[in-house]
Amino acid sequence: MKVAKESIFISAIRAFFNTLLGTFGVFVAIIPSIILFAILSTSDQKQGTKNKLEILPDLNGSTKMLSLNTPAILQLEVHGVIGTAHLTSKDVNFQLIESRKGILKNDRVKALLLHINSPGGAATDSDTIYRNILAYKERYNVPVYAYVDGMCASGGFFIACAADQIYTSPFSMIGSVGSLMGPFFNFYNIMEKYGVKSLTITAGKDKDMLNPFREWKTSEDQNIQKINEYVYKKFVDIVATSRNIDKDKIINEYGAHVFDSDEAKEIGYTDVANSSYEIALTALLEKADIDETKNYQVVCLYPKKIWYQPFLTQTKSFFKSFLKEFLVSSKYINTN
Repeated sequence: MKVAKESIFISAIRAFFNTLLGTFGVFVAIIPSIILFAILSTSDQKQGTKNKLEILPDLNGSTKMLSLNTPAILQLEVHGVIGTAHLTSKDVNFQLIESRKGILKNDRVKALLLHINSPGGAATDSDTIYRNILAYKERYNVPVYAYVDGMCASGGFFIACAADQIYTSPFSMIGSVGSLMGPFFNFYNIMEKYGVKSLTITAGKDKDMLNPFREWKTSEDQNIQKINEYVYKKFVDIVATSRNIDKDKIINEYGAHVFDSDEAKEIGYTDVANSSYEIALTALLEKADIDETKNYQVVCLYPKKIWYQPFLTQTKSFFKSFLKEFLVSSKYINTN
C-alpha cells in the first residue's frame, strides 16, 4: 500500500511538470511569430500608415467612397484629455501628414473641421497641436472651423483658437483660460508623528524642490510658479490675439471660468452659438468653395488598432494567473 501511494505521488509530479513544460514550449514556439508580426507592424507604421481612413456622413448622410478627385473635408476629433490615449501632439501631427497621402493626395483636403469635446490637458501637447494646425492652414491655404459639442475648456480652447470660426452646440461649455500645476502634497508631519525618516541625495540648487518627505522651505515653489505664469501668459496672448479680445478682460474678468454657448459668444470666445454640426459643416463647405449639392467627402483619420494586442493582453493575464497558482500550490506564497 505504501508503494502504491508513492507511485501515485510520483505520477502526479511527472504529469504536472509535463503539462507545465508542454505549455511553456507552446508559448516559446509562438514568441518568434509574435516578434515578427510586431516588427512588420512597426515597419508598416514607419511607412506612414499609422491611421486608417473613415468616411463620415455628408449633409445627406452618405458615407459612400467617391472618386479620388472628389474634394474632402478633414475632420480632426479633439475628444478627451489632451496628451493621453490617441490625443497627443504626435498623433494629431501624423493625421495632418497622412491627410496629404494615399487616397487623399493631390490636395484633396480643402478644409479642416475641428470637432471638440475636451476638458483640456497637457499644455505642451495643446500648444504643439495648435501650432501644427496653424502651419497646416498656412501651408495648404485651407480654412479651419471648429465645432464644439460639449466641453471646450483649457487646452481644448487653446486648440480651438487655431480655427477661423468657432461654432457651439446649445449645451457646450467654453473657456477656462488658466494654467494649473499640481496639486503637490507634503507628508512630513505624518512621517514625524510615526518616526519615519527620509533621505534624498541631490546635486544642484533646489533639485528636490517640493520634496513631499521633508518640511518645505519658504518660497521654494517660486521656480515652478514662474513656469506656470509663463504658460498662462502665452495662453492669454493666444486667446487675445486669435479672438481679438482685450487681455485685461481675459485676466481680470473672465479668468479661468467656463461659459455657456450664449455667454461665450457674447464675450467673443466663439462666433456662432446654439448651432449644430450641420450648420458648421455647411458654412465650412461654403468657405472652402465646395458646392454642397455636388460630390464631396468628409473624412477622419483614426489610429490603427494593433490586431494582436488583445492576444498579448490575454496571454499576459494567463501567465500571471498561472504563475500565482503555481507559486501558491508550491507554498512559495503564504495565502494566509
